[in-house]
Amino acid sequence: MNPLQSIHGWGRYPVIKTEIVAPLVLSSFKTEVQNGGVGGIIARGLGRSYGDSSLAMLMLETRSLNHLLNFDRETGVVTSNAGVSLATLLDVFVPMGWFLPVTPGTKYITLGGAVASDVHGKNHHLRGCFCEYVESIELLLDPDTVLQCSRTLHPELFHATCGGMGLTGIILSVTLRLKPVHTTFIDQQTIKAANLSELLALFEANQATTYSVAWIDCLATGSSLGRSLLMMGEHASGNDFAGKEKYPITIPVDMPSNLLNRFSIRLFNSLYYNRIIRKEVRQRVHYESFFYPLDGIQHWNRLYGKNGFTQYQFVIPKEAGHEGMSRILKEIVASGKGSFLAVLKVFGEQNSNYLSFPLKGYTLALDFKIEEGLFPLLERLDAMVLDYGGRIYLTKDVRMSEQTFKKSYSRWQEFQAIREQYGTIGMFASYQSRRLGLDT
Repeated sequence: MNPLQSIHGWGRYPVIKTEIVAPLVLSSFKTEVQNGGVGGIIARGLGRSYGDSSLAMLMLETRSLNHLLNFDRETGVVTSNAGVSLATLLDVFVPMGWFLPVTPGTKYITLGGAVASDVHGKNHHLRGCFCEYVESIELLLDPDTVLQCSRTLHPELFHATCGGMGLTGIILSVTLRLKPVHTTFIDQQTIKAANLSELLALFEANQATTYSVAWIDCLATGSSLGRSLLMMGEHASGNDFAGKEKYPITIPVDMPSNLLNRFSIRLFNSLYYNRIIRKEVRQRVHYESFFYPLDGIQHWNRLYGKNGFTQYQFVIPKEAGHEGMSRILKEIVASGKGSFLAVLKVFGEQNSNYLSFPLKGYTLALDFKIEEGLFPLLERLDAMVLDYGGRIYLTKDVRMSEQTFKKSYSRWQEFQAIREQYGTIGMFASYQSRRLGLDT
């Protein structure tokens, strides 16, 4: 047994002591799975899931699974080891005219992590989740079983693995369809919305736009409730594949825990909203600043202090949009626990994956530092989300109750039945899966 190490997710809460192993070859992964671990095994890539979904009593790092295996220049289909990062895929294939079909707000996650979370992006309303473009997955279930899964080969296991939070086995490789692009630039349009009503109307009026996301002032009140900056984008035309942008900013140490408070956040939000003077601004920007603005700040999770933070992301159905979002925003304003990172997007139809997060509606993500009174607030928000038929994103979650999970993820029993069929219950388990009643 290796010495226990302290480890945490991107939110830096909770911190646990556990055994971490970094196998170098496939046979070593098989050996670790054969030996097992008390409380279960989970694969871990770059550690960018926020809470405890990649924390377990035995964690297998997948960074050694870092090879590109095959690429078809005509179709844009790439097969890669699961430990390859999205950043690597972009570095290699964007200069060749290919881009990720769906990308989350950071490129510093592994391909396996993107599948396990079935990540979404600014184009979900038109293009769905990441796994819509995954053609097949190679999955290690036990020391003697490696299966190829797709929509035609072991389809039930494929749909359980996509969004399954690593609970169906260790993803070894992924075959993914990229999308063609002609430049590294995005034509971006920013529109100021005076309140939530105007923002939702703008989303509706621009639903044919490929990419859309809104920064929202979650501390604005009265007639300004939900005032926002809506940012939309399209891949630019031309043939300009400029190099990567350089970001010199870093957060070298933990910031004081009281740095972010209702006064500093209110000031930041006011300055950020009013930095856009005109009603509408158009500009051409590099794809990195459009898709990955926070990647330009190294160790930005240190902004919340040594106690860490959690990102609370939920979705509610579209028909409940204005009423539900208004009610939730008012609760946040009343608590005084605002967030300067508050992002609202529109989701399209939900897919066939059992634990995939999105459903047709609106999703809001907010960062809250860990402090007294936070979890009671989030429990109140949970109740509101459930009232409107919504759910919480597992990749960001660190404290959702088993009851809330099972009420909101209606296909969890089907998911468990597939895990039972393939013998992965208890073998692959995380702190999160035990908290949510999927493992004991």
